Amino acid sequence: MNHTLDPIDRKILKALQVDGRISNTDLADKVGLSANATSERFKRLVRDGYISSFSAVLAPEKVGRELLVFVEIKLDRTSSEIFDAFRRAIERSSDILECHMVAGGFDYLLKARVSDMDTYRRFLSDVVLALPGVRETHTYPVMEEIKETHVLPV
Repeated sequence: MNHTLDPIDRKILKALQVDGRISNTDLADKVGLSANATSERFKRLVRDGYISSFSAVLAPEKVGRELLVFVEIKLDRTSSEIFDAFRRAIERSSDILECHMVAGGFDYLLKARVSDMDTYRRFLSDVVLALPGVRETHTYPVMEEIKETHVLPV
């Protein structure tokens, strides 16, 4: 059962987005509740789907993924079969971090991380251009990351 978030729930969600490994005791101190009450709220927030998962955020340069690229993709035709085949192919590629169907001048926007431009060229020819229905692509290599966050305002 979903409920409306109160100010304490919001404090819990804000704190967990910044530090998902915070101890329950430290979280309780931050939000001004007992450890038991904080634990119960945390469990409810997970159960109700406000918290969908926990993960570690890796440093791309430490794992050989320095180059961030965005790729616009236009399909040659739009049909449910092409959309489904495209989706399945996207899900198989570990280099693609995000894929969004968008409204506007193209169909999909991809976000990918690779090691360097040579690797990107291979990725483009072996993965992106091999995706079902791709007619045209435009690539935008990132020169500087100004802001990247997963923290949602709550």
